[in-house]
Amino acid sequence: MAKPLLMLLWLITSSILVVSEGQSGTLSVLQAPTEVAIRLARDPQSLSEGSTDFGHIIHKHPVAIMNPASTSDISVLIKFSNSLDIPFSVAARGEAHSVNGQSMAFGGVVVNMSCFRNNNGGSSSSGGIFVTEKTAAPGDYVDVGGGQRWIDVLHETMKRGLSPRSWTDYLYLTVGGTLSNAGISGQTFRFGPQIQNVYELDVVTGKGEEVTCSREINSDLFYAVLGGLGQFGIITRARIALGPAPTRVKWLRLLYNDFSVLSADQERLISMNESVEKNIPNYVEGSLLLNQSSMDLSFYPQTDRPRITSLVHQNGIVYVLELAEYYTNDSQTTIDKEVEELISGLKFVASFNFEKDVSYEEFLDRVHTDELVLRPQGLWDLPHPWLNMFVPKSRITDFNEGVFKGILLKQNISTGVVLVYPVNGNKWDDRMSAMIPSEDVFYVVSLLHTSRFDEVEAYQKLNQMVLQFCAESGIQIKQYLPLNMTRKQWVDHFGAKWSLFEQRKAQYDPKRILSPGQGIFNVNNK
Repeated sequence: MAKPLLMLLWLITSSILVVSEGQSGTLSVLQAPTEVAIRLARDPQSLSEGSTDFGHIIHKHPVAIMNPASTSDISVLIKFSNSLDIPFSVAARGEAHSVNGQSMAFGGVVVNMSCFRNNNGGSSSSGGIFVTEKTAAPGDYVDVGGGQRWIDVLHETMKRGLSPRSWTDYLYLTVGGTLSNAGISGQTFRFGPQIQNVYELDVVTGKGEEVTCSREINSDLFYAVLGGLGQFGIITRARIALGPAPTRVKWLRLLYNDFSVLSADQERLISMNESVEKNIPNYVEGSLLLNQSSMDLSFYPQTDRPRITSLVHQNGIVYVLELAEYYTNDSQTTIDKEVEELISGLKFVASFNFEKDVSYEEFLDRVHTDELVLRPQGLWDLPHPWLNMFVPKSRITDFNEGVFKGILLKQNISTGVVLVYPVNGNKWDDRMSAMIPSEDVFYVVSLLHTSRFDEVEAYQKLNQMVLQFCAESGIQIKQYLPLNMTRKQWVDHFGAKWSLFEQRKAQYDPKRILSPGQGIFNVNNK
């Protein structure tokens, strides 16, 4: 008897806590109709998982976790919330790879999208993965449930010799999650972000309506949801463009001691025209090696690490150009010559070029390889006070001087992984909700800090220094995976799109139920 009694007391006190914090409408969740109630979990473990994310910085408790059996369960849940005088909020949770609580729903319901997994080969409408049976023809696609992970999409498509064209650096993320942001990596310069490679979506809107949309059908919702930060609907299915899958990858890292030389080479590479030039890279990124206490040199041969370390000590910062050339078994005899031609005009530091030959999956899944090393050491589940930005090409040199050299290099804390690479603005569709700088080329800059729990504030101050420098210098960045902001900051972020963003919110989620963790319409809106 003692255990049930303790559980009942816990439920009562947690409900009282919710009401005391101003969420009076959330008790209505407990009065949900049977078809909703049977899908709700309120045990401490489920609620704890729903109140955290990859950032391990923000913790906001929902009232319940929904484990849907079908997309209609999500629809019924949202319609029930809409029927209340005081609706509760709803947030979709895939892998919760957000870093500032964006996947949370304080006092509301978190929808566990991972329930739709392990349905590969089945109906995509029930959350599975279904690949077209055609072979490498234009228009090939995969239908994918919104809760599926990209790694599983890769496995299913590779069985048929096909592959999505645009990726994120980390594949253990859900399709619906990355499409709600943009989905970027080293292929973005060539194929655009992941949102640019979608043919069709199934969406449950903030009214609970189940809608199929594309560029031709219900196009306004289609464009709103892609990059829409979960504000207009929950993606339950996506039709993703496919192309022929390579089998192997030549993976290169080239070292530079001058940022202007690096950026010139990067910009040249992403400007190559497929119709004119024979060899163009499949992937272009970049990163920094900073003269700080910790440098990850695991990519490089053991015998070369001392001279790389020496180069970093001499220069303070060494800039790394990362390239990949895909190939198949049929082109194995020519790939070395193609790589040699590709890098022949690049101006990296002589003899500081390094290469690996790996499988296509090994290359795409490279971050997970690091995860398998870090997890057992307890280093994967530390706080991640990240800052991700898009920086206009016209100001990237000023950014290098003011941020890379002027702030990061001078800090007495390790900055972790820092990425910097250009992408082409014409590969993004401005009708979608995602925001980018208004220049033909802009740079992705990611400060991917990992900190101890007692260091989070120091990293947050560092991020604020970077943002303040940009503001004072007139560098008009756009944040990617943006932090919760005031209303004014959100208006500034969306610029000319803000009024359309508001109109779409009023149309598709008029009671402002969806994705409260983003802080757009419900937090500090002053």
